[in-house]
Amino acid sequence: MISRSEQRFIRINFITIIVTLLVILAGGIVRSTGSGMGCPDWPKCFDRYIPPTDVSQLPADYKEKYVAGRLKKNEKFAKYLESLGKMELADSIRHDKSITVPEEFNPSKTWTEYINRLVGVLAGIFLLLTAVFSFTYRKSAKRIMLLSIVNIFVVGYQAWLGSIVVSTNLMQWVVTAHMLLALVLLAISIYTYSYAKQLHKEPSVIMYRIAWLKGFLFFTLAVSIIQIVLGTEVREAIDVIAKSLISRDLWVSKVGSIFSYHRDFAILVVITNGVIYKMVIDRFSGKAAPLLTARFILVTLAIQLLSGFALAYISLPPVAQALHILFSTMLFSLQFYLYLLVYRTKTYKQ
Repeated sequence: MISRSEQRFIRINFITIIVTLLVILAGGIVRSTGSGMGCPDWPKCFDRYIPPTDVSQLPADYKEKYVAGRLKKNEKFAKYLESLGKMELADSIRHDKSITVPEEFNPSKTWTEYINRLVGVLAGIFLLLTAVFSFTYRKSAKRIMLLSIVNIFVVGYQAWLGSIVVSTNLMQWVVTAHMLLALVLLAISIYTYSYAKQLHKEPSVIMYRIAWLKGFLFFTLAVSIIQIVLGTEVREAIDVIAKSLISRDLWVSKVGSIFSYHRDFAILVVITNGVIYKMVIDRFSGKAAPLLTARFILVTLAIQLLSGFALAYISLPPVAQALHILFSTMLFSLQFYLYLLVYRTKTYKQ
């Protein structure tokens, strides 16, 4: 039987997952509107807790001030990379001329980025609450408590990496690392949620072998992660093209082979998820959680594909960009949750 304190943890953990997805949606809106540098400093915005609404509220030398601050932070980051043996990356940061180019103040972009940061703070609060309430499992399931605490350190590192995203003027590989770390945060939260939900339940037993489904689910998760990375690289290429001031209708055609890889890899995403759905319906029936999760996967995949078509053939509408990254992340989340459900399932043996 689940105690009241355990129910509270499960509820807070679920809210944390939803808020983390909202952070990713907010980040997608920031990327699609080009608001990533709306606040040129971090954690404050133009050195204020409440950002300005007009350029008259800024000091006359604000451009030089924030460029100098970015260069100082980047030098520290370059030394950190050197300590890891990443000499070429450190050198690329030191010689990246785009970092020295100041951003023009734009109130709408500033507030878009500021709201994104507020949602990030909200996610941090819920991750902290999850860690606090996880102590109810300190005797019955220590891994829940330990992983919840680990997630606090992960979100702290993610916040620091977010500051590097700003200081490097949205350097491509840093943005990709920032996105992948968000998936790590999600995966840990989903794991603790699933483990807590299943803790007092006996594993499901079905008549069919489950090993192939477990293995193929793991493969499908890897495919989704690769597709997310490819999508991030496409977005980075679009960012570069957008700065050239060519017509928006031509952006997709100028991206190059990485867009073709991303588009063609989507076929593999569809096939693998279709196979997963068929394998699940062959093994589970009724209202079994794996079957319901598999159905959610199909719905999420359909929305992701529609948003992808909109991006490819309707000149990259910002709404479609934000939805595309949100539903690709939701697809990964549902696949991982399904994997955890299937992992606990056993095959009946006479």
